[in-house]
Amino acid sequence: MAEAESEDEISEEQRKRERLYEELEMPLLFDKYDMKEVEVKDPGLDRYINLLPILVPHSGGEHAKKRFEKEKISIIERLINHIMRTQEYTGKKMKSYNSIKDAMDEIHERTEENPVQILVRAIENSAPREETTQITYGGISVPKAVDVSPCRRISLALSKIAQGAVNASYKNNKDISICLAEELIKASRADRDSFAVNKKEETERMAASAR
Repeated sequence: MAEAESEDEISEEQRKRERLYEELEMPLLFDKYDMKEVEVKDPGLDRYINLLPILVPHSGGEHAKKRFEKEKISIIERLINHIMRTQEYTGKKMKSYNSIKDAMDEIHERTEENPVQILVRAIENSAPREETTQITYGGISVPKAVDVSPCRRISLALSKIAQGAVNASYKNNKDISICLAEELIKASRADRDSFAVNKKEETERMAASAR
């Protein structure tokens, strides 16, 4: 009951902020890209992808270690944080920030679309709907298919996108920003060459076999 009330409060706060941003002239992401024109087609993810206008995606850990607070963090900052979770970029906030910024410019140059829209499509195509967990019966562990919550779907998608981009940068001389741009473009098109899309399909296949 308390959890439902908390979710209602978050939703009301989100609606108030959205109305405020509609009335005011808000900044563009990196002073270039309008986040208000981005559309989320997956209704299950719509509430959890924060697309509120922001100039610099950096909250300073304001929502860290708070339950159900991820949806208040800009989706761009969440991607930066997932890049930082890889071995090469651990703790390197500015390096990750600059890589994302350059990747957004590269995507815009290649597709002539809003790169945030490409990111949202990539998340929708890379977010698994089912995964497996282990259930123990009398000392025997059995895999069981379970539905994935919307917030976890986004986290898994961002994690695989970041992992795929960093892995690709190890195999050639391309900069991480180029690899990330290519990974996002492939994922936005549901291309199986995308690491994130490939991992999503693998996860769902394993879940289907464990039903």
